[in-house]
Amino acid sequence: MARRRTLLVVGCGDVGLRVLQQLQAGPARAKAWRVLALTSSPGRMAALRQAGAQPVPGNLDRPESLRRLAGLAQAVLHLAPPPAVGAQDPRTRHLLQALRRGTAPQAAVYGSTTGVYGDAAGAWLDETRTLAPATDRARRRVAAESLWRSAAHRRPGCVLRIPGIYALDREGGDPRDRVRRGAPVLAPQEDVYTNHIHAEDLAQACLAALWRGRPGRVYHVCDDSQRRMGEHFEVVAQACGLPPPPRLTRAQARERLSPVQLSFWAESRRLRNRRLVQELGVRLRYPDVLDALREAQD
Repeated sequence: MARRRTLLVVGCGDVGLRVLQQLQAGPARAKAWRVLALTSSPGRMAALRQAGAQPVPGNLDRPESLRRLAGLAQAVLHLAPPPAVGAQDPRTRHLLQALRRGTAPQAAVYGSTTGVYGDAAGAWLDETRTLAPATDRARRRVAAESLWRSAAHRRPGCVLRIPGIYALDREGGDPRDRVRRGAPVLAPQEDVYTNHIHAEDLAQACLAALWRGRPGRVYHVCDDSQRRMGEHFEVVAQACGLPPPPRLTRAQARERLSPVQLSFWAESRRLRNRRLVQELGVRLRYPDVLDALREAQD
């Protein structure tokens, strides 16, 4: 019997668990993979086992705990976030240092953010756009991408640039909750373009990138919607029979919202997902948030 190949998932949260579910529900060749999940939390080990992964103790902030990762897997999916402060990502550096001690994985995928582009004033972007991160949050991701693409275990890894993740069953990611609590959006004349991806479509994109991603390549993982942020939540409200979100001018927002909240209103861009569809072969289950809302109502 052929030896099963091994996939290591680093950062096995909501999206990582969906990746495991899709692997188990996939064709026989997908089910044949043995999955390891790095975790620093003993309390999560039972849940990871139940989801079909073998937990591997380790902490990205403690490089000495990662030594066992060398040569452990033929594929690596890195979904762990950087630290909350600074402009670098030592966690990704520690992971790469550990992996570099063994045989190079055949496939390596890193989940980044579309925030690396900064503000594009609503312009359409593809993956060749020059990066212009405007916050340390985005600079950490730029640093991680650079490490991953240039030194991903002696074989460049590919990068997924991910916008806002939502799902009706995702903690903190149900767009209806924001509308229900009356969270404001910008006035139409000042509104910004925003991009989204359903968590299930992101999970299938992760798997597609592991199987078909090109070394060193970048992919936008976003749906087909082309709305400004206020329009997005007005559509959600209308579909669910809820009041539309209140609108604020930027001047009003500066008086009422925190700097972190305001930072998400400082950037406007529209992303092309041609590579996702044509190169990775992803067929979006939810091309638009309305598709997810209609499914919930059926």
